Amino acid sequence: MKLRRIVLTGATGFIGSAVLSELARIRDESAPDALWLRAVGRGGPRADGRADEWRVADLSDPRSLRGVCDGADIVLHLASLVGSDEQLCAAVNVGGTTALMTQARAAGAGRIVHLSTSAVYGPGPHRGIAVDGVPPAPVSGVSRTRLAAEGPALAAGAVVLRPGLVIGPGDRWVVPAIAQLLQSTRALPGAGRALLSLVAVGDLARLIARLALGHRPVGGTVWHASHPDPVRAADLVRALAVRGVLPAVDQDLSEAECLERMRASGCRVSPRQLGLLAEDHWYDSAAIWAAAGCPPGPGAPARLDGAAPWYREYLARG
Repeated sequence: MKLRRIVLTGATGFIGSAVLSELARIRDESAPDALWLRAVGRGGPRADGRADEWRVADLSDPRSLRGVCDGADIVLHLASLVGSDEQLCAAVNVGGTTALMTQARAAGAGRIVHLSTSAVYGPGPHRGIAVDGVPPAPVSGVSRTRLAAEGPALAAGAVVLRPGLVIGPGDRWVVPAIAQLLQSTRALPGAGRALLSLVAVGDLARLIARLALGHRPVGGTVWHASHPDPVRAADLVRALAVRGVLPAVDQDLSEAECLERMRASGCRVSPRQLGLLAEDHWYDSAAIWAAAGCPPGPGAPARLDGAAPWYREYLARG
């Protein structure tokens, strides 16, 4: 088999780490002599056996990316900055992506996957929309810069993925925010009827690995990358509650009433985060799984058996 060399950025992050583990599993189980992995991250090299080579680089410093894609057949750009400093987000998400795409094209990489987010659409309600079924309207510096980063990725011929909410071991954003919300409100807005696009991090990793190694759609295109079946917010909370991660709730409050309780308790969850659970945020994602030839699996709530111990430990640490 022809040796394929993969460069993966964000290798120590939530999603990137899961993709690295999936690719290492594929290499070790079925293609030990046909797959070579270069992991790229801000931290130092890790002797965990997953990557064949570790490279230290900082997306905010384009000079550190020189040569990072040398020899690469496939580039998976899974790194991004989520923070409150929009200037720094722009330096990493836009400037870093632009510099990396320049390196990927110079290296002759024939396949590029770039990770974006459905947050580029801004506030809902969004119900089963296709890609750009509503005009992108990002409301935060993070989502604005991640939308802008799609430009150089598409120009380089990348397949751009926009997942919705990603949950699983390593998630420090979605379920922890819901936990804070429930602690302050003891309720879900609108009884949790909102439909959400979710994907388990392991399933997203399988999809990205398949796009890297198997079937792939035409480059220079954007795809939603959640599980095809949306999940009601109440069903997600119920699935977490029965596994001892979150308390069960049964109060039916309006979004305004939830916001009032949040303010009174000093809850750090933002109104924007509350809005994600109060209104539909559902993006039609069936096409990418079919194009990649990758079964989507049973859905994010069904994957919580494996994630619940990690969540319980993480939330117990406060």
